[in-house]
Order: sequence, then structure tokens, then C-alpha cells
Amino acid sequence: MLLPHLAGVLVERVFTAGRSVRVQARACGPAADCPECGAVSRRVHSRYQRRLLDTAAGGQEVMICLSVRRFFCPDAGCAKVTFAEQVPGLTSAHARRSLGLTGVLQAIALAAGGRAGARLSRQLAAGVSRMTLIRLIRALPDPAFITAPRVLGVDEFALRRGHTYGTVLVDVETRRPAGILPERSADTFAAWLAARPGAQVICRDRAGCYSDGGSRGAPDAIQVADRWHLLHNLGEAAEKTVARHRQHLPAAVAALTPPGPPATEPPAPPALRGDRTAVRTRSRHAQVHTMLAGGRSVRVIAAQLGLSRNTVRRFARAADPEELLVHDGTGRRPGILDDYQPYLRDRWNAGCTNATQLWHEIRARGYQGGYSHVRDYLAPYRQAARMPAPAPRPPKPRKVASWIMTRPGTLPAEEQASLDAILAASPELAAFTEHARAFATLMTERRGRDLDDWMTAAAASGEPALQSFVTGLRADQDAVTAGLTLQWSSGSVEGHINRIKMLKRQMYGRANPDLLRRRILLAD
Repeated sequence: MLLPHLAGVLVERVFTAGRSVRVQARACGPAADCPECGAVSRRVHSRYQRRLLDTAAGGQEVMICLSVRRFFCPDAGCAKVTFAEQVPGLTSAHARRSLGLTGVLQAIALAAGGRAGARLSRQLAAGVSRMTLIRLIRALPDPAFITAPRVLGVDEFALRRGHTYGTVLVDVETRRPAGILPERSADTFAAWLAARPGAQVICRDRAGCYSDGGSRGAPDAIQVADRWHLLHNLGEAAEKTVARHRQHLPAAVAALTPPGPPATEPPAPPALRGDRTAVRTRSRHAQVHTMLAGGRSVRVIAAQLGLSRNTVRRFARAADPEELLVHDGTGRRPGILDDYQPYLRDRWNAGCTNATQLWHEIRARGYQGGYSHVRDYLAPYRQAARMPAPAPRPPKPRKVASWIMTRPGTLPAEEQASLDAILAASPELAAFTEHARAFATLMTERRGRDLDDWMTAAAASGEPALQSFVTGLRADQDAVTAGLTLQWSSGSVEGHINRIKMLKRQMYGRANPDLLRRRILLAD
């Protein structure tokens, strides 16, 4: 019961030798099967000793000194004249480790990789090198999938980020990987599905290659667009819409400012960006609209300006070039010192005016910049008694978009007040918020049957970003409707994508496709 793998041998002696436990045993079967032809032989040719490293006992290394026999093969036509007997559950041909220890090391290699696995194996009194663990992974059989899972999830993962991508296939019902494809293409995915029938539901993101490949490889399967990706696309539309109406964002500051005497002049609008990118964007916007007014097509404009047609369409859809310049309204990029300015102001007003000391203090808090940035920031305040508090800034478009996409009733009171002020100042953003929350309600309540009505109302809103979102939904309407109706999603697939990223980092530079494939498919 305690050592079932030794049931097929006769243990003659157990003793210690240094820091290891030695088990002296011999095979005691009356006959053996020829590994070539399968014939049973009882004629013993000779005997010899094998040394097998076994799993640890009591934290000590275990070595099995096994006496085995060679047999004559009774089949005169067999290629093997003699052969060595193997003990079931204990030995394999030419192995220096027991089958039990080999299985343990394979599990360690699949879970921890080469270097980390080698360190762990030493703690288990069965130390091997990282190269041995990698060889054990590569020796494992590549799993073959005869049929596709009933509910199949598909997504891409980076083999080399930005250059080479593969495809992971997951059984959504069991949450186990079902296959790895060396590339992300409709042809490869369609060929995999055609060779393995059985998929009834395909969960995917909005990628067109998987939509096309699924339609060709499994035309009867229901394609389900993932709900998280739908909400993410709507969030991107929300950020573009807020950026388009960012002149209303200062209303959030006014909502949180204590009441005072009435202002004699209206607040100044946010400063326009004047950097090189902004100037170029405004110039190209003017060129595109001038050429469109002259009757030229998008294709011709793209060729003459050296732009892609999608870029020209983006310029054409924007009524104002400022819609294309998403920023926080200040006209500048975030600085490396921005997060530490409140601390510097508090310390300065407390009487510490030594720039070197303040630089050392914020470095201890994580600042990565140089001393000169701190010195130049403090220089204008040398003649002042106190450093004044900065004027409150309006929230950034991305922040307001996150407020819009947050479930109503869960925002903190301050953020809710800021959002209410912005929506009161901008009817367009208020209308977009209603449409966004109506879509979120369709998704959470699984009312895909109402998608057509929502798209009709959203398309009539006049917001370019929302109309673009609706256009994308119409192009993939069947999958979107299924995603808003059925229970299936790509959640388990995204979990495997995160696991693949972890495996790649764990393997350092040893993430060759064959090795990575086995670790993805075979790990528990």
C-alpha cells in the first residue's frame, strides 16, 4: 500500500548510504514480453544491475539498485535476439529514474519551467538540471484533439508582441485549452475546425479573422461576441465623445467650488494644443475637407496625401479638428513631476526650501527624475512667502468616460456631482450617457432581442463615435445578438491569455513554440 510501484519486485535489503536511502531489489516475474514482437519468453540470457533514482522518502534521496534479467526472444524472425525485462509501473527502457519520479519532474517542469523547476527539484531530494526538465517537457506526447469542443473559445496571444501572434483555443465548458495554432488567420482557424467537427458555439472577440474562419470551418455553429469587448468598444466611443465636447468639462470644477461672488466674466475656454502634432492634424483636416468639397474621393485623397483610407475617413468624419486631439484641456503632456507637486508644495509652505533636500525626499517616494526638474519647478517661488495652491483642473476625458461607463449609484458622491454638472452643461453628453447605460442594461439583462431598437435610437443621436460603434455592431449583428442573449462568453479564454503571458515571463528566452505549446496544453 505504501510503495505500490515496488509490488512487482522483491525487496532484499534497505540501507542508508550517506544522505540517501538505498533499496536493493530484484525482478521476480516468471516471464517477460518482447518489446518488438510481443512474444512471451521464459529463457533467461543474463542478469545485470540497474540504478534508478526514485521519489524522496522522508526528505531523503531514494536510489533503487535493481537486478533485472535479459531474455531470449522466442520468435526467430524478430529483430531483437535478446531484450531486457521492464517492471510495470517502475522502469522504462534506458531510464535512470523511476516512472513515478519522471512523472513528478514532468509536473514540476510544466508548472515551474526550467530554472525554477530545477531549484524546486533540489528541495525534493531529486535534483536535476534545467535542461533535463526542458527535455522532459519536449518528450511528452503532443495532445491530439479529434473533435472540437461543443463550446469553443478562441483568441489571439503574442508570440512576439507587435510582430508574431498565435491562436489559443479553449473548451469553454471545461475551461481547458483545446489547441494552439501557430498564427492568427481565418484560413488556419477554418482548417482546424473543418478537421475537427463538433463545435456548436464559438465564443470570440470582435476580430474579423475569427469570424470569417468560424463561418467557413463551422458554418452551423453559433458565433458569440464577447460582452466585455462590446463594453470596451462602447467605452472607447465614450472617450471620443467626451473629448469632442470637452469644452463642457470645466463645469465639474464649478460644481465642486464653494459659492462665492458672481464672476464678472465668463470662464475662459480650455487652451488649444499648439504642439507639432496638433498643428499637423489641423492642417491635414483642412486639406481633407477642402478636397472633399472639390469632389475628390477618399481613395484619391489618400493617394495624394500619402495617408491610409481609414485615416482619411477619420478626418472626414470629424467636423472640427479638435475632435481628433484628445487631451486633458491643458495643452501639455503630463510631466514627470506632476504626481509630486502637492508634496513639494506642502513641504515648501512648511518652511523647507532646500531643493536638494526636497529632491532626496521625493526620490524616496518613487520619483525617477533628476535634480534640475525640482530646482526649476521651485525657482519661480523663491521670492514668494508661500507657494499658492494650483487652480483646480477639469477632469480628463478618459476619467469622465469612466464615470459614464460606471454603473449608476456606485460612483462616489463627489464624482457623481461632477458628472451631473457636466451632463447638465452638455445635452449631447447627457444623451450619449442615456444610450450607453441603456446598452449596458441590455447586456446585463441579456435582452438581445431589443438590440435593433437600441441601434436605431443610437444611430439617430448624431454623435460620430456612437454612430461608428453602431456601424460595427450591424456588421457583426448576429454574433452581438447572441452575446447579449446567451450565457457563454470568452472569460475563460482571457484567463488562459493571462496564463500564457505568465508562462512566457517564467521561461525567459526559452519560450520556443514547441515548448510553449506543451506547457499550455499539458499543465494542470
